[in-house]
Amino acid sequence: MPAETTLDDPAAAVPAEAVAPLIRGVAVVRQLTEAGGTLSLSALERATGLARSTVDRITATLARMGYVRLDGRDTVLTPRIMELGNAYLAALRLPSLLDARADALADELDESVSLAVADRDGIRFIHQATRRRAMSLSFRIGDLLPAERTAPGPLFAAEWTEEDWTRWRERRAADPEDRGFPAVPPRGPSSPGPDLERSAALARENGWALDDQLIEPGLVAVSVPVRDPRTGTIACVASVVSHTSRHTAADLRDTLLPRLRVAVEAMEDDLRAAPQGDPVAAPSGLATWTGASKQELGREFVESLARGLTVLTAFGEGRAELTLTEVAQTTGLPRATARRALITYEHLGLVAPSGDRRFTLTPRVLSLGFPPLSRTTLPSLATPHLTALAARIHESASLAILVGHDIQYTTRVATSRVMSVNIAVGTRFPAYATALGRVLLADAPPATVRDALSAPRPLTPRTLTDPGALSAALERVGSQGYALVDEELEAGLRALAVPVRDRTGRVVAALNTATHVARRPAAEYVAAVLPELLETAGRIEADLRVAGRFTRVPGA
Repeated sequence: MPAETTLDDPAAAVPAEAVAPLIRGVAVVRQLTEAGGTLSLSALERATGLARSTVDRITATLARMGYVRLDGRDTVLTPRIMELGNAYLAALRLPSLLDARADALADELDESVSLAVADRDGIRFIHQATRRRAMSLSFRIGDLLPAERTAPGPLFAAEWTEEDWTRWRERRAADPEDRGFPAVPPRGPSSPGPDLERSAALARENGWALDDQLIEPGLVAVSVPVRDPRTGTIACVASVVSHTSRHTAADLRDTLLPRLRVAVEAMEDDLRAAPQGDPVAAPSGLATWTGASKQELGREFVESLARGLTVLTAFGEGRAELTLTEVAQTTGLPRATARRALITYEHLGLVAPSGDRRFTLTPRVLSLGFPPLSRTTLPSLATPHLTALAARIHESASLAILVGHDIQYTTRVATSRVMSVNIAVGTRFPAYATALGRVLLADAPPATVRDALSAPRPLTPRTLTDPGALSAALERVGSQGYALVDEELEAGLRALAVPVRDRTGRVVAALNTATHVARRPAAEYVAAVLPELLETAGRIEADLRVAGRFTRVPGA
């Protein structure tokens, strides 16, 4: 059976109290994840074996939750679904405690560095610091790999029980080519595969492990365990990954392993010194929201699926282990509803009992949409929102960033008009003369602003070129939260822009729309369009907050 869908006991019957719609909904999300985030409704029907009407209801419910977008006949995962994986990563705490060390090591070595945890007889990545090269690491946060084809695998296997080894042997027999691991190339049918038992024995003896092209030719890695200072067991494994064009496996061992060990010692010191921390508030009003959605959408909204998914978001920072009562209180769900959801998730391998009648999320939660979205960019994240904005206001919509003294368009959605603003992605304009640029400069460091305003030149008779007047304009933009520029870049062109902020409140991009000044008076234009721009920016920011919590969003 494929690794992503196995249960604790593949032969076990579905518990009588399990929530069938929740099982079906999880199956749909997993199929979307394995397909890279997009599948047509008919393809989902084939992949899951569910009736088309069931697929339609599940996707309609997921769309209502903001977890997917229905784009014609396609169902597309959206960044909002990453809140499920974020709940696991926040509860785990390891990424937030150790990611700075991993990133610093990657910078020091100029090689990719990853952190991975055990997921039964596989490993799953929880952090990636990747070097950008023509030939670079392509694994994503949340990807699952077979233990025997990785450097971290033998280290985890060194702690396995006999029951763990039995499960691994059964999986190998059922899936000899690793078809259940979409993140790795399948093995040839005649390949004997690595000797994990011997590798685990060596890892136990040495305290480190090597991957010499086990995943694919050219890829090499060295790994060292990061141990939990309270228990002495492996909390996660840190790896340095390279290519044989840069290092052989022996080179990694001889030259980079000592530096990796130093970094791991620092990571363990960080774990030892980390305070427990106070619980961060979980989303509230979820049960009320699902009830209202059911009342509005009727049969098309599968309330048991929506309520079941909210149970995963009950966990998080400071809430790594929860009792049934605490889950019910956090979500606002009836205790019986929360109980059935936990029973279902335990059957699916998404939660596990942790003793004292408590439950904890497992790494398998990352299989619910996280990998294909973990490398989403700001332009790809923003495009659906810009498309919707352009359709509502019947004007083009664009996103831009500050590059030196210029703005550069990174995303653009045009509208169909006889006379329209025609600007290609990648186009650059002087920041001082554009609405986009003034929004970006209003939040920029003083040195950047001084340089950008040092030598403005007139582009039209209306271009502001006086540094004092431009500084005053930037102050107004900062206080009012938007910029309006009339005919300063080009005669007849009016543009309105608002900022897009990241999780910290920093302006990372600007959103605008542009039109011809003859279409309507400026005041009327602002009154009609500014609320739409602000709403769209808010939607982009909401997605960016979720997507950027544990991953880097390029372009932001």
